[in-house]
Amino acid sequence: MAYRLPVDTTIRERPLGKSGVNVPALGVGTNRWASGTDRAQLAATFGAAVDSGIGFFDTAEVYNAGRSENAIGEAGREDGRPFLVASKFAPYPYRLTPRQLTSALDKTLDRLGCESIDLYYLHFPYSPLGVGAWMKPMAKAVKDGKIRAVGISNCDGAQMRKAASALARHDIPLAANQVHYSVAHRKPETNGVLEACREMDVALVAYRPIGGGSIGSGSEKDRGKSELTAVLREVAESRGATAKQVALAWLLKRDDHVVAIPGATKADHVRENAGALTLGLTDDEFDVVDKASCAR
Repeated sequence: MAYRLPVDTTIRERPLGKSGVNVPALGVGTNRWASGTDRAQLAATFGAAVDSGIGFFDTAEVYNAGRSENAIGEAGREDGRPFLVASKFAPYPYRLTPRQLTSALDKTLDRLGCESIDLYYLHFPYSPLGVGAWMKPMAKAVKDGKIRAVGISNCDGAQMRKAASALARHDIPLAANQVHYSVAHRKPETNGVLEACREMDVALVAYRPIGGGSIGSGSEKDRGKSELTAVLREVAESRGATAKQVALAWLLKRDDHVVAIPGATKADHVRENAGALTLGLTDDEFDVVDKASCAR
């Protein structure tokens, strides 16, 4: 899909490793999207994302049993403008052959209504075959023009290296590892994933980057983060922003390998998230949020 970011230079994009595919630094998680449900609302959400320069939609075959992929396809056809999309193959224990990946990919492409997908992930590493074995059919799909970039999800540093090594046999780079990462969940910094992304030049695609909307909200899910919440709100107030925008801006400033995909089902939420791209925290603002996050 020949998506192009707006000319506005304040809208930032980031590479998916060495794949040659660039995406907006912020995208839209769609695990709560479902075809046939609030279709007008999802169409408005889709349009707001493309308008805001974050028309990069993350889905998976398991999200609402494929209905999330259907919903993106429907919204994309209705909108008519180019967009970027990522989806995922679930390596269930009973999936043991390359043909099963090819079949799943073809069904995903059919639901999305496209001939190729910008980024296709192995959804999780828990397969009897291991991570590396699935990279061969992924590579074939790249050669066949069905996938532009190959990723993995929920993998540690060692699994990243296995996947990258397997792909390298086909002269294909590992593009991304999608993991849980936010100002309130910094495990990728201590478990070797962020270090591996830097070392191997792989994008770290962060899901739940605002904790499903709870970070900075003061909600019950946000309890136990009172100092962090207070700091996020203080910085936000000084900048005329929201706490969620500050949390996203912190994550994007943390490392330029990071791409964040906060979930959204409403146009207003998409526009709020997109505001983080132009917020641009100062070093002092970043440091005060970073300190409060570490002190939790």
